[in-house]
Amino acid sequence: MKKLLKNKKALSPVVAAIILIAVTVAVSIAVAAWMGALTFTFMGTEELKITNVEFLSEDHVNITLQNTGTSPITINEIHISGSSNLLGSPITLPANTQQEVQVTYTWQNGYNYEVKVVTSKGNQFYYTATAPT
Repeated sequence: MKKLLKNKKALSPVVAAIILIAVTVAVSIAVAAWMGALTFTFMGTEELKITNVEFLSEDHVNITLQNTGTSPITINEIHISGSSNLLGSPITLPANTQQEVQVTYTWQNGYNYEVKVVTSKGNQFYYTATAPT
């Protein structure tokens, strides 16, 4: 019995080093693939600015929207101070463009109004404006 245990050999240092290198390479490839997937999801972020809100006649509001991102943005909804959706049909803003949208909303002089724009991805952008007195 003692003879069997004496002849038992462990892994050589060269084989152990090769196994460690292979495991390290496999883990680094998995981490790189995971980080690459995260990068692609973050690159599609929407960047929209509401640059101006102009109160026209007693029931019209002109909203200036600017897409500062690198991909088009689809606007699905526009709300003013909790109103229902004031936008008839969706609007698409190409990248790096500005567009004015006119909505019908009855406003009063001197009041503060919060404008909320909702995109097709569900992102919400806000702007507060005061109606002229």
